Amino acid sequence: MVNCNISSDLPGIPDKSGLIHSSKENSTEVKEFVFVAFAFSPGLQHSVFFIFLMIYFLLLSGNILIMMTIRADPRLHSPMYFFLSKLSFIDLCYSSVTVPKMLVDFLSERKVISFNGCITQLYFFHFFACAECFIFTVMAYDRYVAICKPLNYSLIMSKKLCLWMVAATWTISFVHSNIQTTLTMGLPFCGPNEINSFFCDIPPLIRLACTDTTMIDAMIVANSGIVSLGCFICVLISYVGIVSSILKIKTTDGRRKAFSTCASHITVVTFFFGPCVFIYMRPSTSFQADQVVIVFYTVIAPMLNPVIYTLRNKEVKISIKKMWDGKSFIKYNP
Repeated sequence: MVNCNISSDLPGIPDKSGLIHSSKENSTEVKEFVFVAFAFSPGLQHSVFFIFLMIYFLLLSGNILIMMTIRADPRLHSPMYFFLSKLSFIDLCYSSVTVPKMLVDFLSERKVISFNGCITQLYFFHFFACAECFIFTVMAYDRYVAICKPLNYSLIMSKKLCLWMVAATWTISFVHSNIQTTLTMGLPFCGPNEINSFFCDIPPLIRLACTDTTMIDAMIVANSGIVSLGCFICVLISYVGIVSSILKIKTTDGRRKAFSTCASHITVVTFFFGPCVFIYMRPSTSFQADQVVIVFYTVIAPMLNPVIYTLRNKEVKISIKKMWDGKSFIKYNP
């Protein structure tokens, strides 16, 4: 419990800490939040800025290259690459919610964000994070159909079904993000206003609420658990079926080819769901490893996704090489 009974002679005027004092209610209201994570010395802060700037540039260029390649090459106009292009788009948006602000803060003496800006960042972060969960799940189902039901693949994974899956992904993400944001906005924030993170997320924000957050915390964890754990279980079930089918293949070369089609997806799923479970499948307590884990799944993993898919995918590498060499593709007529 945080004591909110702070008096002020100047009602409604924010002080230097970003709090608005109200003599009428004898309380304070948070106007802005201050990020206190990654407080480096000025020299080191500029070095870290250039490191993350380079990572963000690679993230943008890699995901844009994947989307352009899939769009340009008719050989990649299949459900697998359709979902891969959506993953690249989500990675692009997902990281752009947090990284640009983090880069600006590296060059700022005081790392602040307005209350409304904080809520907006939280909303879109959870929107795209949820979308990423579901697109990974859809991609796992696509691989399941391709390996376990190859003769019916084209019939099952129709263009209509793919569009419906993407539409469902955006719809569920919208509902999830609205629930998380509404629960967080309903909490009173009267100080302190220092967030132990580099962006506005639910766990560090809840710890600043000046009320008992046990019930809200449980509801938020439950909501996050339904999304992340539910998607993870669906992915796991898909891969149980996939592994079972691969083991039935008689030739070693056949098993190797079947596994190679799933290896990239397994890798990026592990990179994403592992940190998500660590951060969101527990009450809003703080661990020293949190910041490292958060940086990994918000910045590093989205940068690695296009690299992993490119290095392990011969078709994508050939298409990128053709596009790099300026060779034209045959016009695609769906």
